[in-house]
Amino acid sequence: MISARLKDKIPPHNIEAEQATLGALLLDPDTINKVLHFIRPDDFYINANKNVFFAIVSLFEKGQKADLITLADEMRALNTLDISGGPAYIAKLTDLVPSSANIEYYTKIVQDCSIRRTLLKLAASISQKAYDESVNTDLLLDEIQENIFEVNHDIQSVSYRSVREIIPEAMSKIEELAKMKNQYTGIPSGFSDLDNMTGGFQDSELIIIGARPSVGKTALALNIAAHIAIREKIPTCFFSLEMSDLSLTNRILSSEARIDSERVKSGLIKPSDIQSLMDSASKIYEAPLYIVDAPNIKLLDLRSLARRMKSEKNIKIVFIDYLTLITHENMDLPRWEQIASISRSLKALARELKIPIIALSQLKREAEGKQPSLADLRESGSIEQDADLIMFLHREREIDKRLDEGSPYIQTDLLLAKHRNGPVGKVDLLFFKKHTRFETLEKRPV
Repeated sequence: MISARLKDKIPPHNIEAEQATLGALLLDPDTINKVLHFIRPDDFYINANKNVFFAIVSLFEKGQKADLITLADEMRALNTLDISGGPAYIAKLTDLVPSSANIEYYTKIVQDCSIRRTLLKLAASISQKAYDESVNTDLLLDEIQENIFEVNHDIQSVSYRSVREIIPEAMSKIEELAKMKNQYTGIPSGFSDLDNMTGGFQDSELIIIGARPSVGKTALALNIAAHIAIREKIPTCFFSLEMSDLSLTNRILSSEARIDSERVKSGLIKPSDIQSLMDSASKIYEAPLYIVDAPNIKLLDLRSLARRMKSEKNIKIVFIDYLTLITHENMDLPRWEQIASISRSLKALARELKIPIIALSQLKREAEGKQPSLADLRESGSIEQDADLIMFLHREREIDKRLDEGSPYIQTDLLLAKHRNGPVGKVDLLFFKKHTRFETLEKRPV
């Protein structure tokens, strides 16, 4: 009998389940597809069983079925037969199970033990690195989170379904959408022309809004975030790396109440503005909008906090103002490599959390005075590669003079330069600078 102390030192495994899985496979070779749905050779703890399963999979990949003879021949070719107990061990496996009826049950036991061994290895690695003071704490936390995600991802079953199963679900979804007023499959931006082209912001997508300074990147992102949180009641996170959370909230108040932002900022508001501000403040107060005031936030901290907010607040979309202000952990890398790494990480984070991530980006000086293109994205071409949707805000600088001539708004182009899953084109917007607010042409005041 194994003592409790000794048992704690032996990694989790189940020899009987491993042998039963292999025996059932030899009795019914066609069950290999079911087994591969859950495990791979490395999931076996006993080396002999690992070698047997590897040979069975090797035969399967060649289009051959495993039996006592073909398996022994394959293991000879792989030089694993003798070290695995020879033909006698293979023959013994078929005597351990009466049939293949419970093969999925045996396989799940093998998988569970493998997962536990992986977690123990991970825990040991974490413990070792936690004692090593030369290891950066932020890097360690990020590595732990990624490793846990990988373990969880690896055990998620990949399967297939017949169209007979899918059709009823598809029709049900179509009927559900038909009953809803919302015609978009993603998160609506509040700008109908944009949503008609994109279907809303889609899960797992990285979206870039680029522009030269003072064209309105932050204003547009805030307008969209406010619409999503206030009107759609969708939990939204806004990372502000340039402005304080109080400044952003003042902007939202000004935009929602349609009151001059300079008056809101200075406190020189009219008595007639008070009620509008109170009404807007009430709506904003109830909105699931979370602002992260974090100048020069590190990439690892951003990813960690986004994961936490997804877990705690179930956020459905993330805004980052803006991408090139994120601090990379390795400052020794050339700046373009840092931006490339940040871009890839944000795309991976969007896929991991299954939410859209909208990041703002500056454009090169060469974009001044002309219609921007993908080549104008600042500091790294990888942003163009990683992003699913890239939009540019653009207007001629001469148009800004209209504000000085008394016009309450100026026309601004929102250019969809890249759209991985849909059309590109232009959306006409009106920018009300006093209210830091964008609106579509059909909403223009008469």
